[in-house]
Amino acid sequence: MNLRYAPHIVIFLFFSFQLVFSQLPTNQINTMRRVYDMLQNNTRSSFAWNGTDKTSTPCSWRGISCNSNNSSITKVSFPSFSISSSEFLPVICQINTLESLDVSQNYLSSIPNEFITSCGGISGLKLLNLSGNKLEGILPSFTGFGKLESLDFSHNNLNGKVELQLSGLNSLKSLNLSYNQFIGSVPTSLGKFNLLEELQLSTNYFQGELPPQVVNFGNLTLIDISLNKLSGVIPDRLGELSKLQVLILSANKLSGTIPQSLMNIKTLKRFAANQNSFVGSIPIGLTKNLKNLDLSFNKLNGTIPQDLLSPLNLQFVDLTSNNLEGPVPANMSVNLIRLRLGQNDLNGSFPSASFRSLQSLTYLELDNNHLSGPIPSELGKCQKLALLNLAQNNLSGPIPVQLADISNLQVLSLQFNNLVGEIPSNISQLNRLQKLNISGNSLTGSIPSSLSSLINLTNLNLQGNKLSGGIPIDIKNLNQLLELQLGGNQLGGTIPEMPLSLQIALNLSHNHFQGPIPVSLSRLTSLEVLDLSYNGFSGQIPDFLTRMGGLTILVLSNNQLSGVVPSFGGFVNVDTRGNRDLISPSPVAPPQAAKKGRKSVVVAVVVPIACVAAIALFVAIAISISRRYYRINDEHFHSGEEISQSPVIQGKVLTANSIHKSNIDFARAMVAVSNPSNVVFKTRFSTYYKALMPSGTTYFVKKLNWSDKIFQLGSHELFGEELKNIGKLNNSNVMIPLGYLLAADSAYLLYEFAPIGTLYDVLRGSLGYSLDWASRYSIAIGVAQGLAFLHGCDTSPILLLDLSSKSILLKSQNEAQIGDIELYKVIDPSKSTGSFSAVAGSVGYIPPEYAYTMRVTMAGNVYSFGVVLLELLTGKPAVSQGTELAKSVLSSSEQHSKWDHILDSSVSKTSLSVKSQMLAVLKIALVCVSVSPEGRPKMKSVLRMLLNAR
Repeated sequence: MNLRYAPHIVIFLFFSFQLVFSQLPTNQINTMRRVYDMLQNNTRSSFAWNGTDKTSTPCSWRGISCNSNNSSITKVSFPSFSISSSEFLPVICQINTLESLDVSQNYLSSIPNEFITSCGGISGLKLLNLSGNKLEGILPSFTGFGKLESLDFSHNNLNGKVELQLSGLNSLKSLNLSYNQFIGSVPTSLGKFNLLEELQLSTNYFQGELPPQVVNFGNLTLIDISLNKLSGVIPDRLGELSKLQVLILSANKLSGTIPQSLMNIKTLKRFAANQNSFVGSIPIGLTKNLKNLDLSFNKLNGTIPQDLLSPLNLQFVDLTSNNLEGPVPANMSVNLIRLRLGQNDLNGSFPSASFRSLQSLTYLELDNNHLSGPIPSELGKCQKLALLNLAQNNLSGPIPVQLADISNLQVLSLQFNNLVGEIPSNISQLNRLQKLNISGNSLTGSIPSSLSSLINLTNLNLQGNKLSGGIPIDIKNLNQLLELQLGGNQLGGTIPEMPLSLQIALNLSHNHFQGPIPVSLSRLTSLEVLDLSYNGFSGQIPDFLTRMGGLTILVLSNNQLSGVVPSFGGFVNVDTRGNRDLISPSPVAPPQAAKKGRKSVVVAVVVPIACVAAIALFVAIAISISRRYYRINDEHFHSGEEISQSPVIQGKVLTANSIHKSNIDFARAMVAVSNPSNVVFKTRFSTYYKALMPSGTTYFVKKLNWSDKIFQLGSHELFGEELKNIGKLNNSNVMIPLGYLLAADSAYLLYEFAPIGTLYDVLRGSLGYSLDWASRYSIAIGVAQGLAFLHGCDTSPILLLDLSSKSILLKSQNEAQIGDIELYKVIDPSKSTGSFSAVAGSVGYIPPEYAYTMRVTMAGNVYSFGVVLLELLTGKPAVSQGTELAKSVLSSSEQHSKWDHILDSSVSKTSLSVKSQMLAVLKIALVCVSVSPEGRPKMKSVLRMLLNAR
């Protein structure tokens, strides 16, 4: 051999050896190719390995991880792979080098016995995650799995007791069984070595006491047993868990006192035991090590310990809704971010000096107490405050001008105190302010014109003061304003133009306005409540009020109005009492027989003329619309699905249903939209029209107005793409658009027609329907199914900006559909400082945390759904006489041991079984409207609970 080449031969042989050594074993390659075929057959269009060569090394496939030299597969991760069949599970367990298996967020409904046998024999398996599937039945017994450290079965439909199934898992460190239907006692047989570090059992039906045996797991760092049915007391021995960092016991039936021993756990950072029945005083020293404390909605009494708020590590404290008394502690941590002490019996004055140094404080809630004295000017030093709620106390003196220095303030609630003086003019410095409520005080002077510069205001409430003068003429500049409450003052003069955005209410009652009702109010086409009562308005009730399509309540009582009351639609509640010169309209007399012949002659002459006029109108409208269409002839409308029903009217069909494809006539839809008599109803963002097609089929045409500043201008292409995606959805409980047409200033979406109307109208009885419990329960299930579907969409959750009984349509008395699902994709969050706060829901349905988070979330949607459930159960509206239904029911449920009085008696009294089921659903509704977002279940769990209530 030529020695010159010897080194090169050695190197070649080394790399050849490495190449052979690094290849996966043939059995693992064959196993993965079998899995490839199984998943391809199971998921088809959603197949995760589309475009992946089956003959390539599995180490390069999505979700597959190998060791450093690619000689063995160590990790299989298939989350959200759209897998519904479990047949691949025993096969994957033939890979004996597997250390981690994650098949979460799929559609698996069962666990094959062979899977337990196969995977139990893998000596190195450490992690098994089957969360977020549709698994049913009892928890299997785990035989083998000697090295398993993490087991996650959360978010499934498993039931039964957890007893000895996990006793052989001697290496178990993390167990998550949250969001299932487990019953019985909290499991403590979790491996003979008691190595457990994380125990998560929330949102099940575990009952009985918190077992003292938990302290045997000395390595525990996390315990979450919230949202169960645990009773009894917190074991004093829990203080022996020296490594515990998080303890969550929220939303159970626990009682007794908070044990002093918890302060011995030096590692404890978060303790949440809200929504229980704890009594007694808060232990001294409890927060010595804590970062987050939540004891809200209990029955704690006594004073707040003086040291409770002082530890420097403390950031979040929530003691809302207890029976605490005495003063607010003066010593506060400079690191406090959220301090919630509302709805207690606290008294005394503010510890003013403490607030000078609270530079991190973001949320301060001291409402519904008995605090007295002035509002401390030192609050102006809290530069990060986003929410300041001091409502319903005994505070006095003027509003400090220093509050205008809080540049980040978004919500200011000072209502129902004893404040005097004028509204500070420098309040205009609060340019991020969205909600201002200083009603129910004794403020004097005029409304400062500077208020009109608060362009982010959505709610302004100044009612119940002693304000005089006129309404600032520039108030129309508040183009985000949804609600304006000025009633109960001494205002007068000319009523200026109001912001077109007003939707919730305009209240000018109990003032000194005179003269005719101004025609400028006719511009408020989205307004729902208009209250002009107890003024000096005179003249006739103008006809334009009958054409304000959004109105549901019109209060004109106790004025000087005269003439005949015009006819309003049945969905408008009109109060005209106390106007002496008003005349009720006379009933229309039936036509006399003698006039019938003459009328038929007139009709015979008029009809041809009307046809000619209609044709001319149709052409004019069509030409006008065609000129405004956005890029109507470009590449966005050239697919085979494009419809051209006339030379000038074009739109795009989204549905694959051939019947709808042949029925939809965009030209006829546009003609329907041009006629105000076709308006069926209006929502916050949309107008729905009834459109009869030439085939005789009726559709909804929904109009979105692009000129509204909350919509993303110029986003036609994006919206079109989003509509294509939404059009592919398939769920009978969701209104899926069948087609659309985009104009320069509007979008028109076509849907199947829902003949019954909205749930709101049916529950109010305005449509002549009366819903029995079977229908109400079916509607609840349908809405829950639709919302769970939207939250679980494969790509990303679809959230609802405004879920209410007005956005739920009924195809029949048992079939509900959720509307306005596309809005989340087209609302522009930049119009609300990076959030959806200015558009997030209707009053009564908005979850309490939106006041400070300013974010639309799944938990917020669950709250809104809970309010809809309460409407179905009580028959009452979401807001009645200024009181929110959710707050009223929560308060009533806390004060009474029996809840029968909450239910709609006309329904609950029909039978004992109906009442029993309604009470079961009421429990679910109360969990949904939990004040704490963390205390609300996911929609998937809500649906499961509702089905169980059957």
